[in-house]
Amino acid sequence: MRLQFDLSFFLSLLLLPLNTALSQSTIPRPEHPKPQFERADWMNLNGQWDFKIDHSNSGLEQEWLSKTDVFDQKIIVPFPPESSLSGIEHKDFMPAVWYHRTFDVPTDWQGKRIFLNFGAVDYDCQVWINERHVGRHYGGSSSFSFEITEALRPGENRVVVLAVDDIRSREQPSGKQSATFHNSGCCKYTRVTGIWQTVWLEARPQTYLKSVQITPDLDNNRFVVQPIIINGKRGQTFRVTLLDDGQQLHTEQLQATNNASVIIPVKQPKVWRPGQPHLYDLKLELLENDRVIDAVDSYAGLRKFHIEGNQIFLNNEPYFLRMVLDQGFYPDGIWTAPSDAALKNDIELAMSVGFNSARLHEKVFEERFHYWADKLGYVTWGEYPDWGVSRSYKHPVAWLNVLREWREVLMRDRNHPSIVAWTPMNETHSAKQGLEAYRRAAQEIYDLTTDLDPTRPVNTSSGFLHIVTDIWSVHDYAQNPDTLRARYDRLTPQTEDIYSLSWNWFNHGKVLPGYEMRYEGQPFIMDEYGGTFWLPSYAKMTPKGNGRASWGYGKSAEQVENLIEGLTEALLDNANISGFTYTQLTDVEQEVNGIFTFDRKEKFSTDRLKKIFGAPAAYEQKAK
Repeated sequence: MRLQFDLSFFLSLLLLPLNTALSQSTIPRPEHPKPQFERADWMNLNGQWDFKIDHSNSGLEQEWLSKTDVFDQKIIVPFPPESSLSGIEHKDFMPAVWYHRTFDVPTDWQGKRIFLNFGAVDYDCQVWINERHVGRHYGGSSSFSFEITEALRPGENRVVVLAVDDIRSREQPSGKQSATFHNSGCCKYTRVTGIWQTVWLEARPQTYLKSVQITPDLDNNRFVVQPIIINGKRGQTFRVTLLDDGQQLHTEQLQATNNASVIIPVKQPKVWRPGQPHLYDLKLELLENDRVIDAVDSYAGLRKFHIEGNQIFLNNEPYFLRMVLDQGFYPDGIWTAPSDAALKNDIELAMSVGFNSARLHEKVFEERFHYWADKLGYVTWGEYPDWGVSRSYKHPVAWLNVLREWREVLMRDRNHPSIVAWTPMNETHSAKQGLEAYRRAAQEIYDLTTDLDPTRPVNTSSGFLHIVTDIWSVHDYAQNPDTLRARYDRLTPQTEDIYSLSWNWFNHGKVLPGYEMRYEGQPFIMDEYGGTFWLPSYAKMTPKGNGRASWGYGKSAEQVENLIEGLTEALLDNANISGFTYTQLTDVEQEVNGIFTFDRKEKFSTDRLKKIFGAPAAYEQKAK
């Protein structure tokens, strides 16, 4: 199975003269970037921008802001400058990068508030409109917007973006981006700098909906809808209309106040579930004197995900998580998918080999991915790229950066029915960095997550040292199925010496008493296993001369499918294991342990893998 997307579009980019502007028909990633919160008045700003690498981060001092002749390159936004699709493909560190372009505001937007929106910019982003500073945002993964109304002028307007990126500082989360010149091992891949998601303009009225929280309540057959309104006035009303396949099912309206709860009953409900991912449409409106002043299109799925003891339930039925580790990297776009179809294709690839869910590993995926997961019925765990600062708990700036941006991610993504759990940290231990600092950090991020979203369980730190968590997750890369089976045979909800079962990369015996959390019978998930790469001849395809070395727990091509089957059976046969995460969906650069190659080609028999990963689990039989 190959990645499906429109090759003609990308060929057109290659043939496009760099000194000409992209026409509307050739805008890359033209789809609306927020399909769950979509206004009619918007304009995509992807395409060709002027660009310059600021190797010394001195552009502000050199007054580049007021100059146009300093921009010596052209870049295709939203692809990061390290990527081939950007037209730059600069692989070395870039302390700062500058972007410039012009735009005209549509004439029918006159009298409205104009916002400039960014899907994501890595990392410290400042924006100027007509040399007027309109905003600054810290965070490489979360979306943000700046109101630019007062900075605009009639006709052509000029936007300049400065992004500063220093992943070596240990103050900014960077996920799997390499902090060294070369990629390395199983953990570090090509970096991402600057703009890497869609940029767009949006017109909003003077009073507008900033956000709306949509909470599914399956047990009571209803949705609870709560708005946040900017510049609200007395007498305004908030109206919610529920639709199914274009047919209006219910409308509810009340006085427009922040966090007021609009209850939308659902008669004869259709539940969102894998295989039958039913979605209802929602029209969200603000009215003044019975006139609509703001309208947003959205959607929602009626589903419930919860825990009882060591069991996981989806829609009040026991559910076994057959997850795959998805890194979200692409050969030509790095963190940015080359097309919307590529996002959909990754989900379809995973489902084709028997996975029903995914850990979205060390990366905040763009909203279009969650849209396709919602549409296709693909369960996910939302994650954060905490690597880079996750062991710097004593560093106040680093931890402030994590907490602030994680809050933004939660607020952006919490309405997606496909997301059923949160994982803010990965493989944390910090025995050397200070256990008390780590304990406080783990407790704080758990509390923040559950306060903002009490509807989903939290896997506070995937693998390793747990302080407070709703799910007990373990990483075990044993390459012998008998070894893996024997380690967890004595697992029960009452197992006290839980750490003695697990294969890990540090000595739990050195953890001081009182700082390790005792197992309290939570659902036990083998959150990473496998990691087996295919064969030496494929590994030799790794590019040479750049310091990269192939990574994987090496086996021959003849052995690998049998090994995957044996490892997976060892987990499926254990009635006290409620899910697994196989490492991983695709190869990523030097890491060649994927089910598919980096360019999404088949490596194994998809039919056999589907039988392996989809085989009955003892947990499912016990749960009945």
